[in-house]
Formats: sequence, structure tokens, C-alpha cells
Amino acid sequence: MEVTAEMLKINTEGFVKRVLKPWGYEDHYVTEDLPYMFKNLHIDAGKRLSLQRHLPGETSPGKVESWVVVSGKAKVIWEDATGEMIETELNLGEGFTSVIGQKHRLVGITDCDIHEASSPEGDGTTERLEDDYNRPDETAEMRADPNRGWNPDK
Repeated sequence: MEVTAEMLKINTEGFVKRVLKPWGYEDHYVTEDLPYMFKNLHIDAGKRLSLQRHLPGETSPGKVESWVVVSGKAKVIWEDATGEMIETELNLGEGFTSVIGQKHRLVGITDCDIHEASSPEGDGTTERLEDDYNRPDETAEMRADPNRGWNPDK
């Protein structure tokens, strides 16, 4: 990636954007125009994110995510190299990574907070293979919507 003068500007203003989710909420700590994302996922006890995988777009390679539990208890359901789905309780303070195209789902065992660092989604698609809230796959167009296609008032 070419480093531009715009990239070298230092942002001296704080930033946080809350995105409500049916399973809790996300706090985004960086703007979406950066070449990475850092957020906190707050998952309510017993709630689950979609069983999903991140697919590449025409101009983006697909999303890689790394998580670390910072409070509470959580687990990840993930696809191993043979295609089998495995459940793993995430240890407090220990990182876990999902690669491009790997099926995965985070689950709140208790109310929990998980820090996520990831590559940008770009024009890729988050394919929702199962979703407790009947949300469609998430596309680049949907990510422009403040709640990413989910209506918290329903």
C-alpha cells in the first residue's frame, strides 16, 4: 500500500461511534476510512452473533478479525481445517483470530466485552449462514446504513 500525505496526518480528536445490534452493541474507536478497524463488541448474556464468514469483494481481499475478551465470558464457534465446527471458550486476555472465509460465531456466555481488531471490509460481503435475528447478508451498501440493515425499533 502506498503511504500518502493524507495518511500521515495525525487525528487529535477522539472518536467513538456506537452501533446498536440485536445481541448488544459495538463501539467503533476509529473512523471507517482507515486501513483497519478497532471496536468493542458488547454481547449480552446468551446472545449470539451470526454464524458468518467474510467473503472478498472486487477490490477487497476479505476481512480478517482478531478478538480478545476483556470482561465477562464468551465463546467462539469456528470452522477448523476439516470443515468441522468447534466450540472454544475464549480465555480472558487471550487473542483468537478468524481468517478470510472461515465460518465463525461469537457467543456471550455472560454479558461480555470483546475487543476486535480487523482489516477493512471494503466491498466484501459478510455472509450470514445462520442468524437469530433474520438479518440478510451484509454488503458494502448495507454498511453505509447507521445500523447496518437492522432496525432496533422492531
